[in-house]
Amino acid sequence: MSRNRALLTAAAASAALLALTGCGSSGEPGGAGEELGLVSGDTLTVATEGTYRPFSYHDGSGELVGYDVEVAEAVAENLGVEIEFQETQWDAIFAGLDAGRFDTIANQVTLTPEREADYVFSTPYTVSTGVLVVAADNNEIKSFPDLDGKTTAQSLTSNWNELATESGATVEAVEGWAQAVALLEQGRVDATINDSLTYLDYANTEDASAIKVAAETEEESQSAFVVTPEREALTEAIDGALEDLRTDGTLAELGEKYFGEDVSE
Repeated sequence: MSRNRALLTAAAASAALLALTGCGSSGEPGGAGEELGLVSGDTLTVATEGTYRPFSYHDGSGELVGYDVEVAEAVAENLGVEIEFQETQWDAIFAGLDAGRFDTIANQVTLTPEREADYVFSTPYTVSTGVLVVAADNNEIKSFPDLDGKTTAQSLTSNWNELATESGATVEAVEGWAQAVALLEQGRVDATINDSLTYLDYANTEDASAIKVAAETEEESQSAFVVTPEREALTEAIDGALEDLRTDGTLAELGEKYFGEDVSE
């Protein structure tokens, strides 16, 4: 009887130990996912387009890569959770966030007064300006007012088109940066205005010796993770992770990898 009682006691102790261990395991009550209010266990579900180079796109092997993708992965690792990306078209991405399909968006979401009225943003992980790009041998255009009477290549739906027009330029409509820089290098336009990150990506991956930055805007654009208002715990956790990644140099390294310089501040 004494031996049987000892065996039963040992079995009960083992069962209790397993139960305690299970409480802190991935996906179980009390795990990181529950504390952060994640929509899927201990997995941070992140919406991104997957078509927005160099922030979120597919490389030659088909793998989802990019600056925003790697920043999100580093945040998840810092938080001790898994990560899953849901590729979503831009025009449906905020609706998906509102519906609780994912926890946050990592797709160069710019802080604007309109968005800040409806959502909560993390501290920015990308800071950029607008740049005025001209031919390398152009010494006539040195500021935005110098565009008066000149021709720029711009996408008509971009805010840079508005800036070019306000500066007095005649705008040649293009579909995007690639077409704009081609016209500039061919001497068919005098300049183009775009985001500094677009220029840095081009200079980091292509031969940019034929063009240069003549001026940049004083106003900065900031991009961050965005969550719904009731997810303050997740926002605070992301902020803490970003601070760690800024301190240990991870954000600077990712900026160097994709843009040739730190773009996080």
